[in-house]
Amino acid sequence: MANRNNFREYRSKKKGFNLYEIFSGGIDGKGVKKQDRITDFNLINFFKLYGRYFGRTVQLNLLYILGNFPILFYLFARSGNVSVESLAPTHILNPAFSGILLGNQSPVTAALNGILGYKAINYVPTPATYVMLALAALVIFTFGFVNVGTAYIMRNMVKQEPIFFMSDFFYAIRRNWRQALVFGILDVLFCALLVYDVMFFYYNIGVNFIANVGFYLSLFLIVLYFIMRFYIYPMMVTFQLSIFKILKNALIFALLGFKRNLTAVIGMVLFCLLCYAVLLIYIPLGLLTPFLLIFGTCSFMAMYAAFPKIKEIMIDPYYTEPENNEDDDFEPVFRDRG
Repeated sequence: MANRNNFREYRSKKKGFNLYEIFSGGIDGKGVKKQDRITDFNLINFFKLYGRYFGRTVQLNLLYILGNFPILFYLFARSGNVSVESLAPTHILNPAFSGILLGNQSPVTAALNGILGYKAINYVPTPATYVMLALAALVIFTFGFVNVGTAYIMRNMVKQEPIFFMSDFFYAIRRNWRQALVFGILDVLFCALLVYDVMFFYYNIGVNFIANVGFYLSLFLIVLYFIMRFYIYPMMVTFQLSIFKILKNALIFALLGFKRNLTAVIGMVLFCLLCYAVLLIYIPLGLLTPFLLIFGTCSFMAMYAAFPKIKEIMIDPYYTEPENNEDDDFEPVFRDRG
């Protein structure tokens, strides 16, 4: 309440133009006027709401990256700066061709040497590389916390409620830290396992029937789980449910909200392709998109698709007054943590 009173006092004294508020989406606590509130979550209103909270989306994008800072250790390890460079042949016939060159050097073998003898730089891991990878593994402990905190803020953006950015972020973590920690670890493991399955079966596709089925099945599972994640973290910050029930409900919502989910996935793909096109046209600007836009915008698309469906099925029925209810001690099954 003190924060909201301070906000009103600040607004009464504030005069003039403030560039920071335009970029940040407004100061903490700023809500939406009743006549400007969006109630129909269709495609046109998505762009209106996204434009209204564009600054907040950029802030959340930065929060995703800073909160999951161990990823930076992985990128540094993969960059080769802490590895030893060595040259390695790229063609499978290089060893046999090297033996031929010892006894037969001619213009033909010299020309073939440009193809079969080509060598690429190979980065050999060092102890420093393994230290960086070990530090990167700490992301399993930050992933759930960051997703819970940002999901709470993102949900309030879609609900068009007042936002106190950092206080809301840490409030959501404090309220859900046990589930955030446990599921964050499981989430990283699930994602890593599904990506590994897709890559494994992809490189073995065509070997046999099982490999072919495994590839398409793993591809289906990774898409299904990707859509389930639209609903997992919003339900975690909204309801008091076990992880098993959250996963079960997320699976149901992934099927019930097929139209909205498919639209969100297509939107994410198109937006990522647009960012890639910007990278091809102007590299410096394209390199900024992951740090400013991609994660926050895709998360906003997911929340815009998911939360209206959650509200329709899980929240609204329990705020409806039961007919002929004679029990004054009636208590809803779910509690909105917001």
